[in-house]
Amino acid sequence: MSTPLWTTDALAEATEGRIVGPVLTEIGGISIDSRTITAGEAFFAILGERVDGHDYVGAALSRGAACAVVAEERLASLPEDGRYVVVDDVLAALGRLAAAARARSAARIVAVTGSVGKTGTKEMLRVALAPSGPVHASVASFNNHWGVPLSLARMPADTAFGVFEIGMSAAGEITPLTKLVRPHAAIITTIAAVHSAYFSSEEAIADAKAEILLGLEPGGAAILNRDNRFYARLANAARDAGVHRILGFGELPGADIRLVHADLRADGSTVTAEMLAKPITYRIGAAGRHLVMNSLAVLAAAAELGADVPAAAAALAGFGAPAGRGALHTLTVGNGTALLIDESYNANPTSMRAAFAVLRLAPVSGEGRRIAVLGDMLELGDAAADLHAGLAEDLTAEGIDVVHCCGPLMRSLFEALPEARRGVYADASSGLESAILSGVRPGDAIMVKGSNGSRMAPIVAGLKARFASAADAAKRG
Repeated sequence: MSTPLWTTDALAEATEGRIVGPVLTEIGGISIDSRTITAGEAFFAILGERVDGHDYVGAALSRGAACAVVAEERLASLPEDGRYVVVDDVLAALGRLAAAARARSAARIVAVTGSVGKTGTKEMLRVALAPSGPVHASVASFNNHWGVPLSLARMPADTAFGVFEIGMSAAGEITPLTKLVRPHAAIITTIAAVHSAYFSSEEAIADAKAEILLGLEPGGAAILNRDNRFYARLANAARDAGVHRILGFGELPGADIRLVHADLRADGSTVTAEMLAKPITYRIGAAGRHLVMNSLAVLAAAAELGADVPAAAAALAGFGAPAGRGALHTLTVGNGTALLIDESYNANPTSMRAAFAVLRLAPVSGEGRRIAVLGDMLELGDAAADLHAGLAEDLTAEGIDVVHCCGPLMRSLFEALPEARRGVYADASSGLESAILSGVRPGDAIMVKGSNGSRMAPIVAGLKARFASAADAAKRG
């Protein structure tokens, strides 16, 4: 019989709540979504920006929730025959449960932040640490004020390695989260002009990201991008936070984990590096120089956490880019195939350039073309139009044949492109979909990318549905 994630008594004690009704004794998981909750999980009725979880307590209980964690002030409005743990504030209670999960765990913990590359690095860590013991990692991009405590509260007591992504859109947001996670190693992937609408400068962004160092456990390591121009600023922030072990990763001679050579291919990369002057060679099963660079940080963290580094390096051959962040799909087009690169989850100037470089590596055949389908990059502030237009030079340099654009900001890029590279422009992604679907040729390589708010994912879904591969068709029966 498997060990429960929590008992209801332990959950009530940790959340400082009181039990009301016939709750189930054992809790198999923690959920904040009544649509996906499974029997035996505890439902936390969080008050969000758009919805109040208390409105869905009945649905969660009907799906077999072990209990619903609810606010005292809302109890009277809920079903009288329900199963409850009643607390003062549900989000605060989730934070207390997260702290209890961290306190009971002997796991070695790594936290990841950075302007770009957080989720990919987190997923590489999940893969790399697995040969050395049970790994718990946050799902998707659960990296904010509710995502981090939710991920921590879900960590089983017998976890050997915990991996947490921590994000922010304003100064001060990372500090309480890193102090909750209390990592033994903290990675800052890079600093770039992302969320710049909320910051006065890139220096301010660097300082906000450096907050992750404030939660490091005594003796913990700061793992910083040696090639980034803010390395010295971040290293000073680490020292100011009392961190004595600072490791730099990158290509510059001063890097502790230094890239020697990378053979970049469409299906992955072979990497030769030096870790503290010791050579290591390994393969990454997904394409992109950005993944190569972040893999150096991954192996540094594995070493700091006491994992088997050769096994971690070997495991990276099995890493695949996550959905929306470079996942590859084969499309069946007529008597041939086309390649779809799904980068639809998010975008900023740095990640756009990295995606263009991946598209350049993609194979095309016959009359196939390299096609970029691009949506607005959001939260870039007053410089947004110029930052969009500035991508035209990168697209030309990477040899991208056709560029389709959507969104008011992407109009600046579309107008900056040479006419020969212009595809179709639309005000919104929905206006592009028909033209994209009707224009696919055998041999094409198509990359779809934009900020989540620009809604590029439906274009990916439309391509996959229209041109389902033989394997996908077989799965559907």
